[in-house]
Amino acid sequence: MAASVRDVADRAGVSVGTVSNVLNRPERVSPTTVERVAAAIADLGFVRNDAARQLRAGRSRSIGLSVLDIGNPFFTDIARGAEDRARDASLSVLLANSDEDADREAAHLDLFAEQRVFGILLTPVGARPERLESLRRQGTPTVLVDRQTDSDDFSSVAVDDVAGGYMAVKHLLDIGRRRIVFVGGPARIRQVADRLEGAQRAVADVSDATLEVILQDSLSVLQGRAAGERLCSRPASNRPDAVFAANDLLAMGVLQAFAMLGSIRVPDDVALIGYDDIDFTRASVVPLSSIRQPSHEIGHTAVDLLLRENAEGQDFRHEQYVFQPELVVRDSTST
Repeated sequence: MAASVRDVADRAGVSVGTVSNVLNRPERVSPTTVERVAAAIADLGFVRNDAARQLRAGRSRSIGLSVLDIGNPFFTDIARGAEDRARDASLSVLLANSDEDADREAAHLDLFAEQRVFGILLTPVGARPERLESLRRQGTPTVLVDRQTDSDDFSSVAVDDVAGGYMAVKHLLDIGRRRIVFVGGPARIRQVADRLEGAQRAVADVSDATLEVILQDSLSVLQGRAAGERLCSRPASNRPDAVFAANDLLAMGVLQAFAMLGSIRVPDDVALIGYDDIDFTRASVVPLSSIRQPSHEIGHTAVDLLLRENAEGQDFRHEQYVFQPELVVRDSTST
């Protein structure tokens, strides 16, 4: 039978209240008593009933984090940044993968609410503002991650993806490329739409440049490979001289198709640039140029905002953090 708080108190020769203070407010207890209680806990193998503590407190010590694709190292790095900051505050992170599916995202939000999480970090697919507002009224604040919002109703942490898209295509134009293809995922994903908008603005600045748009079903390596195969199947006269992929996974898939079919050389025939600057971009057969996002800092800052909103309550003023992206040039766009 599992040891109880009463068992620990009896073994240490203290009251149940003192054991509770040692577990939750050790600064209120003398060091000698803390040592006695700690020894009793170790002897008995006591494990606190966190579910019961959660019910008493009205919320858990966990943060819910739902991202678009946990298979993308960019989101893994965001989760790591969130976890590092959460650990400093004695919180844990529950990670969920929406897989770019609005129904799965909705199920995650329901589960987080049932678990009475401390707060939610969300890279949204289909969550409507009224759903998030309902969560907040229930005492569960939400911070949007990797997604800008112009609303003062929620805090958000993101990168200026329009600027990033512009930066990527301007780089391609600066090295002399004019027939550019944008390979993206579903247009409903705000990040894809913003990066495309930036690309369109850059092309509009150059009179003889063109931009073709290829939208795939998801932001994955396999979908990038499919797009690359389509480009390889064209006659040489109808191929682009540059590709901007909406993320690095797509870019790696395009590169794989070019390499496997052997009909397009990077960067000689087609310059290629991705977005996110995940670790794999440096290790690919042709190191990929990319637009870098501060993924770890995004996760860290999002948790900071949750902590402040929980501490300040109704007096908290929602903030929108927008980091600026950075161009990283490697062999895939070298001249």
